[in-house]
Amino acid sequence: MIDAYLAYIRDIRRYSPRTQDIYRDVLEDYARFCEGKVVESMVPSLLRRYEADCMGRGMKPRTVHQHMSVLSGFCRFLMQKGVLDANPARNVKRPKMEKRLPEFYPEKSMEAYFSATDHWAGEDELAILQSYGPSPDSEAAVDLYRNRLRRLIISLLFGTGIRRAELIGLKVNSFDPARQVLRVLGKGDKMREIPLVPSLCHEICLYLKAVESMRGSLPPADGPLLVTEKGRSLYPVYVDRTVKEELDGYGITGRKSPHVLRHSVATALLDDGADLNSIKEMLGHASLAATQVYTHNSVDRLKKVYNNAHPRAKNGGSND
Repeated sequence: MIDAYLAYIRDIRRYSPRTQDIYRDVLEDYARFCEGKVVESMVPSLLRRYEADCMGRGMKPRTVHQHMSVLSGFCRFLMQKGVLDANPARNVKRPKMEKRLPEFYPEKSMEAYFSATDHWAGEDELAILQSYGPSPDSEAAVDLYRNRLRRLIISLLFGTGIRRAELIGLKVNSFDPARQVLRVLGKGDKMREIPLVPSLCHEICLYLKAVESMRGSLPPADGPLLVTEKGRSLYPVYVDRTVKEELDGYGITGRKSPHVLRHSVATALLDDGADLNSIKEMLGHASLAATQVYTHNSVDRLKKVYNNAHPRAKNGGSND
């Protein structure tokens, strides 16, 4: 039944490969715990023992919660197949999790980065790159292309709020310069269009000219939009490393990742007055509840402003 469920989340639910791997690992871990008798062991008492076993192995509450959610989904699948009459995982109390607010980078820090790297995306350095001709063996030419690519990776992640996997999956024809939109294939194979600011459209156009200069021809419409200096498709480690190295400095502290850039643009849009439904559509969230988490950041910042500026807050709330 595990194989049937994994096929279901792959073919019917269209879960991402990474999510499929997580589900497989959890189900295999439970199978080891119950000595292979997975279906027979789907009872509240054994599920509670498994939860305790996970905690005893040092798993964090969030990870244990994830394991129980996977098992609950498996139970719902078994109910659909008529194997179970009810979901026993619903009767198992989940461990309490500490609520984490989304991290984000200050707008001033991102402005400092884009200001410092603006020349990498400009026409002057493109002309220098083009002067080397196709397939240049010069390290200087490779550096010019690499800097332009890395800057565009940050520009797209921060400018659109797309996920890492969505960035890697972009095709040349995902970019529509005439309408100034980016077509993004998100979770569950759902397509959405994200508007692009003119400066980002211009940067993508110049980047494509750089690709043409490096390869000697225009990339195919159905080929990857972003390719490494060796002409290969991007991969997760390349994107992660780029974000960490590019955002080193500029007053940016804490974790540096593509997802924090996603949080950053959502927080900035909310602070600037964008409504939640628009942000939800841009980010590709399935429900508004996933988008509402960003309101906590805004409320937290509002409290700081209130405590620093309100006359009664400054004097401790006294009337003097």
